[in-house]
Amino acid sequence: MSTIVITGSEGFIGGYLVREALYQGYEVIGIDNLSKYGVISSSYSRNSAYTLIEGDARNSELLLEHFRDADHVIAGAAMIGGISYFHSYAYDLLATNERIIAATCDAAIKAFTFGRLKKVTYLSSSMVFESTNSWPSKEGDERLHPPPISSYGFQKLAVEYFARAAWSQYRLPFTILRPFNCVGIGEKRAKGDVDISSGNISLAMSHVVPDLVQKILKGQNPVHILGDGNQIRCYTYGGDLARGIVSSLENPNALNEDFNLSSPVQTTVLELAQLIWEKIRGSDSKFSYILDSGFEHDVKKRIPDVEKANRLLGFHANTSLEEMLDEVIPWIENAIAENLI
Repeated sequence: MSTIVITGSEGFIGGYLVREALYQGYEVIGIDNLSKYGVISSSYSRNSAYTLIEGDARNSELLLEHFRDADHVIAGAAMIGGISYFHSYAYDLLATNERIIAATCDAAIKAFTFGRLKKVTYLSSSMVFESTNSWPSKEGDERLHPPPISSYGFQKLAVEYFARAAWSQYRLPFTILRPFNCVGIGEKRAKGDVDISSGNISLAMSHVVPDLVQKILKGQNPVHILGDGNQIRCYTYGGDLARGIVSSLENPNALNEDFNLSSPVQTTVLELAQLIWEKIRGSDSKFSYILDSGFEHDVKKRIPDVEKANRLLGFHANTSLEEMLDEVIPWIENAIAENLI
């Protein structure tokens, strides 16, 4: 049985990754300092094939201890949050995440010399395309256009440079994967979240799908929209992303390559808000909205070119936005009742 170490295993995407890796038959070691959500109970918590190590991904010695006995490493640990994070934690997003990726690469470079570790898979972000002025964004555009303006986007681009530099100097194999706008269940109020008022609702996560769902479930009318509402996103189900990430581990076409992992379906924020409204309030109820000032780093368009991932990995994000919302809305409704968000 092959072993994967997943850093940041107790995070939002990390939870989907652990479940998918166990489903595909891997032994999984998760490393997480529990700084975001604290101790959480998951469906896989008692799975004998899963071991959680409570520790800091900035500790290269801790990482090395587990990397040396692994076949694969998925480097997912990072400080990450919604758009408000980019402003509230501008320095920490840069400094903390840089220390995490440096420790990860230091440990992986050493572990690779022991002969078992095959590859490190790095989770980057669509924010590496923050400053682009042409769409859809394809692999390689991140090095042709100006660098990201936000410290988060800039650091995620640095992750990709770490991956390529570790290969160039130490021949540590890599795959770089860029998720776009992950949607799913399990995301809740983090311990360090900063409340942002939007109309009469106080929000913490500042991720557009859960925020809009909360507003409408809590009775906000008209619905407050950040920005002009014409921001375009391609929403991608967490389960689809996890399948693509885990399936890429042994795929020879993924070796030393980078890929956008996303649905290609474009949706504006206003279209999203109206769809959520209709699912919660019904199509006969009139949808109305107010436009509020947006955030500085609220990118107008995040539109990926997914041809490379389709062609080389056989990856297709098949879950529709409506299917995602049918799962997410009841989960958030229950989380509100339990005061989790």
